[in-house]
Amino acid sequence: MSASSAFIDEKGGSASEPEYGHDPASGGIFSSDYKRHDDLKEMLDSNKDSLKLEAMKRIVAMIARGKNASDLFPAVVKNVACKNIEVKKLVYVYLVRYAEEQQDLALLSISTFQRGLKDPNQLIRASALRVLSSIRVTIIVPIMMLAIKEAASDMSPYVRKTAAHAIPKLHSLDPDQKDQLIEVIEKLLADKTTLVAGSVVMAFEEVCPDRIDLIHKNYRKLCNLLIDVEEWGQVVIINMLTRYARTQFLNPNINESLLEENSEKAFYASDDEEEEDKKDEVAPLAKRKPYVMDPDHRLLLRNTKPLLQSRNAAVVMAVAQLYFHLAPKAEVGIIAKALVRLMRSHSEVQYVVLQNVATMSIKRRGMFEPYLKSFYIRSTDPTQIKILKLEVLTNLANETNISTILREFQTYIKSMDKDFVAASIQAIGRCATNIGEVRDTCLNGLVQLLSNRDELVVAESVVVIKKLLQMQPEQHSDIIKHMAKLIDNIQVPMARASILWLIGEYCEHVPKIAPDVLRNMAKTFTNEEDIVKLQIINLAAKLYLTNSKQTKLLTQYVLNLAKYDQNYDIRDRARFIRQLIVPTDKSGALSKYAKKLFLALKPAPVLESTFKDRDHFQLGSLSHLLNAKAGGYQELPDWPESAPDPSVRNVEIPDWSKCTSRKDRKEKKVEKPFYSDSDGESGPTESADSESDSGSGSESASASDESGSGSESGEETESEEEEEDEEEEKKKKRKKHLDKTKAKKPVEESTESEQSSGSEERKRGRKAVKNQKSASESESESESSESGDESEDESEEESESDTDIRKKKTPVSKQPPKQSKKESKKETQEMSLLDLDDFEPAPASAPVTPVNFMSSSLVSDLEGLSLTDTILAPTTITPSGSIKMYELLHRITGEGLAVEYCFSRQPFSPDPNMVAVQIQFTNNTNSETKNLHIEEPRLQCGMRIREFAEIDVLSAGESVTVVMGIDFCDSTQAANFQLCTHTRKFFASIQPPVGELMTPVFLTENDFKKEQENLLNGKLMGMNEISEKLTLGEKCVNEHVIVERVTATANLSRVPCGSDKECRFAGKTVSSGCLVLVTVSTKEGGRAQLTVNCEKMLIGTMLVKDIMQALSQ
Repeated sequence: MSASSAFIDEKGGSASEPEYGHDPASGGIFSSDYKRHDDLKEMLDSNKDSLKLEAMKRIVAMIARGKNASDLFPAVVKNVACKNIEVKKLVYVYLVRYAEEQQDLALLSISTFQRGLKDPNQLIRASALRVLSSIRVTIIVPIMMLAIKEAASDMSPYVRKTAAHAIPKLHSLDPDQKDQLIEVIEKLLADKTTLVAGSVVMAFEEVCPDRIDLIHKNYRKLCNLLIDVEEWGQVVIINMLTRYARTQFLNPNINESLLEENSEKAFYASDDEEEEDKKDEVAPLAKRKPYVMDPDHRLLLRNTKPLLQSRNAAVVMAVAQLYFHLAPKAEVGIIAKALVRLMRSHSEVQYVVLQNVATMSIKRRGMFEPYLKSFYIRSTDPTQIKILKLEVLTNLANETNISTILREFQTYIKSMDKDFVAASIQAIGRCATNIGEVRDTCLNGLVQLLSNRDELVVAESVVVIKKLLQMQPEQHSDIIKHMAKLIDNIQVPMARASILWLIGEYCEHVPKIAPDVLRNMAKTFTNEEDIVKLQIINLAAKLYLTNSKQTKLLTQYVLNLAKYDQNYDIRDRARFIRQLIVPTDKSGALSKYAKKLFLALKPAPVLESTFKDRDHFQLGSLSHLLNAKAGGYQELPDWPESAPDPSVRNVEIPDWSKCTSRKDRKEKKVEKPFYSDSDGESGPTESADSESDSGSGSESASASDESGSGSESGEETESEEEEEDEEEEKKKKRKKHLDKTKAKKPVEESTESEQSSGSEERKRGRKAVKNQKSASESESESESSESGDESEDESEEESESDTDIRKKKTPVSKQPPKQSKKESKKETQEMSLLDLDDFEPAPASAPVTPVNFMSSSLVSDLEGLSLTDTILAPTTITPSGSIKMYELLHRITGEGLAVEYCFSRQPFSPDPNMVAVQIQFTNNTNSETKNLHIEEPRLQCGMRIREFAEIDVLSAGESVTVVMGIDFCDSTQAANFQLCTHTRKFFASIQPPVGELMTPVFLTENDFKKEQENLLNGKLMGMNEISEKLTLGEKCVNEHVIVERVTATANLSRVPCGSDKECRFAGKTVSSGCLVLVTVSTKEGGRAQLTVNCEKMLIGTMLVKDIMQALSQ
């Protein structure tokens, strides 16, 4: 039945196709070659897409099974122009496989591939480029170059990824194209999609790994994208960033290594030398500045840490080597657990991991000590895994765990695996060398092994004992005698040679046995192995020099035997020794020193790990695995002596004028002073915090460069000093004026006067904002571009008029003597808006009247500011409206005594871990109430109460306010107690809302993100975050209302935020100090998402409920 019947079956709808069973794809092996694949060729020539698709599926299946389908190339390549997408995809799969082998035929269809590059389907475009780059013919290099450039600008990230894959292929075909390819790589490195990142870094590593200048601008982006890149892309990026970081950041352990060097010197030096060198040793420590980690260095470590939980062993290994090479010693320990987890994987993975663990455990032993049992050997482990585990166990051995490890080794010696047993005995020897306390124990154990039936065990024991005896030979002459007796029974050449060397080296300890051993060995000299013959000659020479009477003739006999040996090494050795030890007329001057040459003290051998010096290769690399430099390996650079300029990693933000309207620019300018302390949302701004703390030149330069204008830190500080002087004069004038107006007002004001003062403040606030707007308008017209980071620094290249405007806009207040640099920097712009010096915080001990003296608009304007204690105490920023009062005792129940309480949100000075509760007593009777106090507090476990001082007399019609402290122990359980007067006792109960159990914490945006990440990566991952969606109430129309509602519900402070779609708040629980972070993200259509991060899940859950209720109203 021919292929034509297949068409009939297709038309007739027959499902069976027995004819195709004879093709090689179906396993037929008896078909003749001239009819090979004829049916498939006819199907490919058919007009029906269904037959073509079936043929292509079977051809691809053949390729997958390893069958050769190259003779179908002409039939397949014709279908590259097929309109059916499925067929076209499979055709390209086939062509990618065989285009390199059938280059001439592939070239005939090159125009079709070029048309494929314009196909609307992204998969076809990518496949066409893949096939084109697989044709290894130099004549089409220009076409490939053009195709790669076009694909690099393609809308589809998949096509751009394929372009990145094609770059190394073209580079290997024609290295002259390198410059053009680097341009394409630079373009693709700027790509923001995770699909492209891994592939373009791979191309970078292949084509131009030394061009780290291409990485600078993309460093932070790569760090932030890393978590979402595919696994193999992550491996490539991490390895590249490891080398990048070694060239751009300082060694985080440099101070520790310097201290270690000095401590070693001090330990070995004498007292006189110590005194002399003391100044020299202290000098480098004093000169060296305390190490401050570059924020970009920290960004890399923080963003790679979550990948330790990756399912891909290669990713975990890449992160582990990054931490080992880049992290401070204190932080490297986190990789141990991840590496131990990988040891449950396949034996191949175990082998690579154990190679790296063996290297790490030499320098960082403490890292793996908690996981000692994970390295115990299983009977099912392959030999190479067993030997590597032994290596690790030996590296981890110390005085505390040596007894456990030796018990393990004792078991291993009984194994049937001879190589493993030999390695175990060597491991015992290494433990004995490294830990002096167990040397005798190990030696005795090894001597017992000499009576073992297994010859290999005995031989290995002899070799190890020989090395151990060299350390203390005089104490162990009996062991040497015992070994001399064994020489007739041991047949392994290395063991026999070791015994002979020991007897010869320490012949004075065994003077009677040594000559007899030589006599026995002389008998069997001709039958011995070469290594044993050499040691017999050495033994004869040493005995001749120490005991010539007994051994003179024996020595001559041995030397005569050796003179005619087949091995030229042995003949040469015999002639040399004869001339050296037997004095003749011809012998030279050396014969006088024969004793010194042969019987010189030999240093004891140091039994070291074979992995000792492997860490100069990058861990996880093939070179490290082989302990030899592999092709294409790039050396891990040394740390730089001084930190390179960090500003090279700053990215310029596009000009606002190109992307927003004039109105938007004005609004952005107005917001700038409010959020100047907040860092940007991504990596570039992370350096703001650490740089403001440090006064070093490089860091201040970095801070100034981050403003996007590249101003010099030196010039900037000068201008700031000038601004400070001018601002001081203005401030004094303003303060005098305010003091005069304030002096006119009475101390006790009515509610109306308070409202009027509030309106005055509001007007003054609006005026300041108005001046701010006008200043920012003029500045926006004169400036060509604006900084993306909302930092305080401005460009030195601006005109003088701009500088004057900026002086008005951002005056700088002088730093108080006891105030940190960070606080003073935060003050600089905040004081320009309102003079808040007049607002003094009320003392916590004095009675506080619960009235809000700041207007709601003023409060909402100030919510974004992080103000220091000297200007505005945190307690004075209260939510809008009066503080809510709760009834403790009704006047009817209290027989005329009414008691109300509120949570004043003031710190309780006697005990900061207590919540301050303000209680107001009102006597509504006609008589005095005496001895008001608290008795019999009934509290839940852990709760405490600090009673107020007893009120002796409360006159009729009068009120008095007192403050008491309660430690609610971070719970909303009620505090119950008896409220007593001179005549009665009343039951009272104070139950706090969850929001009153907190106190505000002032954080920058960067600190907020870090703390949020720490909570997410804590012990209970994912359990520290509660997120709920909600619909905002009708009155929650803007950001100010949301801030008011949240701060009214919970005693939190506002955190600056660069986004107008997010409001962030921070606080901590009063009792335990657990951080509480709240984020409200607004969305379109009045929807929002509320997220609370807190270690205490119960508090987080209750807070979410309360805030949702407040925002939904």
